[in-house]
Amino acid sequence: MSLVIWTVCGVLSLFGALSYAELGTSIKKSGGHYTYILEVFGPLPAFVRVWVELLIVRPAATAVISLAFGRYILEPLFIQCEIPELAIKLVTAVGITVVMVLNSMSVSWSTRIQIFLTFCKLTAILIIIVPGVMQLIKGQTQHFKNAFSGRDASIMGLPLAFYYGMYAYAGWFYLNFVTEEVENPEKTVPLAICISMAVVTVGYVLTNVAYFTTISAEELLLSNAVAVTFSERLLGNFSLAVPIFVALSCFGSMNGGVFAVSRLFYVASREGHLPELLSMIHVRKHTPLPAVIVLYPLTMIMLFSGNLYSLLNFLSFARWLFIGLAVAGLIYLRYKRPDMHRPFKVPLFIPALFSFTCFFMVALSLYSDPFSTGIGFIITLTGVPAYYLFIIWDKKPKWFRRMSDRITRTLQIILEVVPEEDCHKL
Repeated sequence: MSLVIWTVCGVLSLFGALSYAELGTSIKKSGGHYTYILEVFGPLPAFVRVWVELLIVRPAATAVISLAFGRYILEPLFIQCEIPELAIKLVTAVGITVVMVLNSMSVSWSTRIQIFLTFCKLTAILIIIVPGVMQLIKGQTQHFKNAFSGRDASIMGLPLAFYYGMYAYAGWFYLNFVTEEVENPEKTVPLAICISMAVVTVGYVLTNVAYFTTISAEELLLSNAVAVTFSERLLGNFSLAVPIFVALSCFGSMNGGVFAVSRLFYVASREGHLPELLSMIHVRKHTPLPAVIVLYPLTMIMLFSGNLYSLLNFLSFARWLFIGLAVAGLIYLRYKRPDMHRPFKVPLFIPALFSFTCFFMVALSLYSDPFSTGIGFIITLTGVPAYYLFIIWDKKPKWFRRMSDRITRTLQIILEVVPEEDCHKL
């Protein structure tokens, strides 16, 4: 059943990615979900989207993938014993710090390192898939017998299963965060999305098939680092390389996420929905420094206050609610603006099925895990009064405006940042 979930999540992610390809080639602005919701539904839903991205989604998402990085990087040092949780979190904190510094220092270096880490990611997957295929050829299929027997799949557990599966595929929407920085987006965006989703879906499903050639379902559930357990049984001394490659893969995901989402904050600030400081760039390095480092304290709080699964449930509610809303906006635009230029167009059933699935997952998760998703829901709702307080209310006291201007100027001096148009003049 888990392999079925992996496959279905891959197909659903492809549907979402194709929908975003149409949105990205029709609305050629950076910002991803935020920009599409702003264009279709107006400023209030768009503000709430960026509000929860800043407070919940991105800090929690970065903390989740960083915890995996911390665990795998320490695996070779703790072969015979359990890794202390504090050690994982301390190493994770170092990894997050390095990613933030890298994205603050240079755009070109962060993209070059991202390309290298993508090769590491594919190498890690191939190191697992190839021995797994060889095991299948040898007839190691004992764990596939009576594949659907045992514990029954509960419909109440399905939303959380889809949350975890869809989280693993998440990343297909990052390209839309930087549309303005993509050359020839009308061709590049659909091509990149279709190729990457096909490769990732096949890679993930075959990786899990490979695991089941060697590890039973019960053993897989008990393992904290499945790739390590698999490699120790099949690869001998070479197994030490696997956690290193997986850790580098996780580091690449951390770097890519921070690179993309800092552009979302940059665009939201440009639209007046976040403080002006977040749309400024460094005078020499030309990086969106404030938009990068604003994530750092919140990510650290998430890291040291939660575990992996509660963080996943916490962030998934807000993430899939607004992604579903953005894709529903595509359907709305088809009817509201039929003459809109659409270089890439998908059949209507694709966004319809994807957005329905997102809303269904979100609604059912309130019953499956009411605590984590309930907190996510409450924080999402706080975006409404925050919008009226910070954006609509324009008669703020003079002392408040003076203090705000003073803080902005002080941070500009400390961080050496200016508005983009001023930076070009310099």
